[in-house]
Amino acid sequence: MRRHLFPATLQLAGIALLALTGCAGSPAASHESTAAAPDTRSTPPATSTASAAPAKPAHGYDPHAHAAADIKAALTAAKKDGRPVLIDFGADWCLDCRVLGARFGQPGPSASLAKYHVVTVDVGEFDRNLDVAARYVNLRTSGIPALVVLDSASGRVKVATNQGEFSNARTMSADQVEEFLKRWA
Repeated sequence: MRRHLFPATLQLAGIALLALTGCAGSPAASHESTAAAPDTRSTPPATSTASAAPAKPAHGYDPHAHAAADIKAALTAAKKDGRPVLIDFGADWCLDCRVLGARFGQPGPSASLAKYHVVTVDVGEFDRNLDVAARYVNLRTSGIPALVVLDSASGRVKVATNQGEFSNARTMSADQVEEFLKRWA
């Protein structure tokens, strides 16, 4: 009987650790640890035309998007208008990613975010778009959400949150998010 309790104990310890450290662990554990958390995503108003693609949250992570093409398009636009590109790597199962998305919608961060070309990249359960992420950020150390700012002229990384600066976004204020955005715009 005790043999069966040990894995359950480890699973609970992992959930507690995830709750303390952010969305760097498995999405299954995150689902369990955040099941009672409110859904902070906002959804766009319904449109009258039918679409084959499902509606996504205002700042959600679309698993059907083409991350590399979206980044390339953002860099092309950035070269024209001089605004840097902000890449947000995350997943909808991650509470910290959803909280950061909500912070982005608040007045201060929202105004600062307008100074960027924003690309959201879904990393799924750390099984999607990892080749794209590896070009810009180390997800092993950053966790998610991970933010990367690319220079508008060269496309080079100006900053990447490789040390997990946003992996516990649920504890960040809108002012803290805005400060990051202002600093790198």
